[in-house]
Amino acid sequence: MQFSSVRVITADLKRLVSFYEQVTGMPVTQYTDDFAELRTPLATLAIGSTRTLQLFGGEEVAEAARNRSAILEFRVEDVDSTYAKLADLLGAAIVQKPTTMPWGNRSLLFRDPDGNLVNFFAPITPEARQRLDG
Repeated sequence: MQFSSVRVITADLKRLVSFYEQVTGMPVTQYTDDFAELRTPLATLAIGSTRTLQLFGGEEVAEAARNRSAILEFRVEDVDSTYAKLADLLGAAIVQKPTTMPWGNRSLLFRDPDGNLVNFFAPITPEARQRLDG
């Protein structure tokens, strides 16, 4: 088995597509008006409109902009320089400025336009690098 993706359900697909293109600097492929993907070498962030819920059993399956338990994490080269580039764009969406975590990662935590938590992180201790790089 291989972990493939996380799908975020949104009421405004175009807004989230634009946001993730801006903060990652990577293209998001929009396949239909209801589905897009940000593909990275390790996993994919899928973005689906609320209309796609009908394909999974109905609107009660998931609710857009209501996540309070997951953090979408992206590994970056340098958290501090990424923060410097994105600080104006993110503004009040920043939850925590760059901080070194006890497990050896430097992290920038912010919310996307739907309120989902996003963590841009980089391992900065030898232990963290070994854990993530094998």
